[in-house]
Amino acid sequence: MDKYKIAIIGLGYVGLPLARLFATKYNVIGFDINQNRISELKKGIDTTQEVDNVLLKTVIKDSNNEEDGLFVTSDSNNLVNCNCYIVTVPTSVDKNNQPILIPLITASKTIAKYLSKNDIVIYESTVYPGATEEDCVPILEQESGLVFNQDFFVGYSPERISPGDKVKTVENILKVTSGSTPTTAIKVDDLYKSVLKLGTHLAPSIKVAEASKIIENCQRDINIAFVNELAKIFSLMDINTSEVLKAAGTKWNFLPFKPGLVGGHCIGVDPFYLAQKAQQFGYYPEIILSGRRLNDSMGNHIASEVVKLMIDKEVKVKGANVLILGITFKENCPDIRNTKVIDLYRSLHSFGVQIDVFDSWAKKEEVKEEYDIDLVDDAYQKKYDAIVLAVSHKEFIDIDISKLKKKESVVYDIKNFLEIKDKSL
Repeated sequence: MDKYKIAIIGLGYVGLPLARLFATKYNVIGFDINQNRISELKKGIDTTQEVDNVLLKTVIKDSNNEEDGLFVTSDSNNLVNCNCYIVTVPTSVDKNNQPILIPLITASKTIAKYLSKNDIVIYESTVYPGATEEDCVPILEQESGLVFNQDFFVGYSPERISPGDKVKTVENILKVTSGSTPTTAIKVDDLYKSVLKLGTHLAPSIKVAEASKIIENCQRDINIAFVNELAKIFSLMDINTSEVLKAAGTKWNFLPFKPGLVGGHCIGVDPFYLAQKAQQFGYYPEIILSGRRLNDSMGNHIASEVVKLMIDKEVKVKGANVLILGITFKENCPDIRNTKVIDLYRSLHSFGVQIDVFDSWAKKEEVKEEYDIDLVDDAYQKKYDAIVLAVSHKEFIDIDISKLKKKESVVYDIKNFLEIKDKSL
């Protein structure tokens, strides 16, 4: 293949940074079914804040020509002359924590319409080992009429985007690559090497690459579950968990994890993908699922702790005014997908309190649509009986708690982030 014309399928938190990067050296078509998203990107505006708007404008082009740069579209007909397709659609779970592959299947069907001989399809979406070759490839074959590893080829390079991280951006990370044949693997590896500063790790197979991605997040989930369990235990003992972790952290090989709410589209989801696949082989993964159960319980636990503190301070619970600071799934990013702050919100609400949520990072309309919560515009509009810092946005470091709290009130800092006396976890 003399020259790649790359199609990025899905322009969210993963796809857009990747498209922007490849567009510095290749002719890239960015495709997304969200027309509003495409309209914003054409104006050089990224509402996810993953790509700087000035930087984005340097690669956005107005027409689907053969020049290097990024042309964004919601019309799949613009994919017709592409020869390398990279899939970056989200993979989530349903209410029963079963993997949802619909976006992945839909993307594969879309690509199959335009797939030609010798084309390469690379998947970045997080999946269980085997999904690329067992779930996606048959769709590509069936819909295109082409033969896998004869007419077209497949690769897998798991995404490693951390929303809100401005240091470990896509060009500044080492990326795992793989291919369905040895030759394809080298082509995929060379393609990513051409734009990545830290290079790549070429895995021996697609399944190895898939498995490597999913255990990255399972490992973090389990480690955070451990410190969350410690937080529950030490709370019963009236011991400050943060001080314990600080002391233990003086040992050279102690891992620095902190307690908190663990949601999002990766850590809060990926363990269920591996668990489901393991159970298909007759193995029930006890540690992986127990870690996820414990992390999923933290919203209710924190709500109970807040209420207990209110009772201790003789603050009337029913009808109390509570402020939650932050609703995104992590700090310094607008992503509200699978945020566990909603568990805290709903649990507190069940105690009969009145809750305001303030988060300048989150988009009000998205929060309203997804969770039916109206964000407040001003955190200082009144004083509260309880204040819970749920997300450690950098803006909150300067927040004046004294202007938010009543004389007798509770301040609960989940992340041990605020420089105040009333720290509880």
